[in-house]
Amino acid sequence: MSKKIGILTGGGDCPGLNAVIRGVVKSAVIRHGWEVIGIEDGFDGLLDINKCRPLTLESVRGILPRGGTILGSTNRGNPFLFPMEENGRTVHVDFSDRAIENIRSLGLDALITVGGEGSLKIALELWKRGVPVVGVPKTIDNDLRETDFTFGFNTALETATDALDKLHTTAESHHRVMIMEVMGRYAGWIALESGIAGGADVILIPEIPYDIEKICQAIRRRCERGSRFSIIVAGEGAFPIGGDRLVAKGPDERNAIERLGGIGQFVAHQVEKCLEMDARVMVLGHLQRGGSPSTFDRALGTRFGTKAVAMVAAGQFGQMTCLKGRTIGTASIESATNALNTVDPDGEIVKAAEDIGITLGR
Repeated sequence: MSKKIGILTGGGDCPGLNAVIRGVVKSAVIRHGWEVIGIEDGFDGLLDINKCRPLTLESVRGILPRGGTILGSTNRGNPFLFPMEENGRTVHVDFSDRAIENIRSLGLDALITVGGEGSLKIALELWKRGVPVVGVPKTIDNDLRETDFTFGFNTALETATDALDKLHTTAESHHRVMIMEVMGRYAGWIALESGIAGGADVILIPEIPYDIEKICQAIRRRCERGSRFSIIVAGEGAFPIGGDRLVAKGPDERNAIERLGGIGQFVAHQVEKCLEMDARVMVLGHLQRGGSPSTFDRALGTRFGTKAVAMVAAGQFGQMTCLKGRTIGTASIESATNALNTVDPDGEIVKAAEDIGITLGR
């Protein structure tokens, strides 16, 4: 039976989104002969039917190596809590009925939602309202449960590791402490794995509150051994024992999510107070979200896309694609979003880092 399916990309962008879109379109058209409708700008596109357009094989030609998303995205769009200006202030309106009606008007038999925790929670609410939804897990933070990896994470790691390789030469030349602040929000995967791969001396992650004296002791020991520089990787959600996470911008009327940032500069100030060394900070920022996806993310995104289409064909709604070992499978969106996938402070990867002399501030 011929079907018409919609696809949208919500939340922050990341490398591999276009690979998923391409995988969905090619699989739907070639394998099943279905129509695909691309919904622009995340869930905002469901509120304006003019933001919905057909996707064909020609539409996805050449997009596999491209970063970003050809459909656009937003990390503020939520039809259940849509921000509106009213009498000079922002109010949140429930436009979910309009979104659902537009889905019906488009004649969609299913909606494929590509997103992270926030976007998949919105998709889950639509599913509970009767929309046939399939999810695809996306985030550079790798903080979604029920999947070993999300696409976008591997490319972000490559970007961070490449930056660390470059920081080593300038840190060594000037005998400095170089601090690289990376994304990841409340999960330390990017900081931990890029720090190991990039030869960091100190790694700070949200899951292990740090003791600044332990960090300074580690740097002093390096100096005594003849290494007059040190590299610190700090996840944006890291914080000191007894302290709080640093917030660059708190929740406001338009955005309920706090924006983390500033830990790199904070640690630099602490290090300079306890050591007679210059400390410099690089905030890697949105470079981690950009650029061409890695081979791993291109392949994973493609496999997630084709699996999502297969799930639509099988009627597996309220579920998302996932990677378990080497196999693409399915998992409940609800179970994937009821808690974050964070680093185990006593897990194997943390112990491996400490076994090779990396200090995690404890």
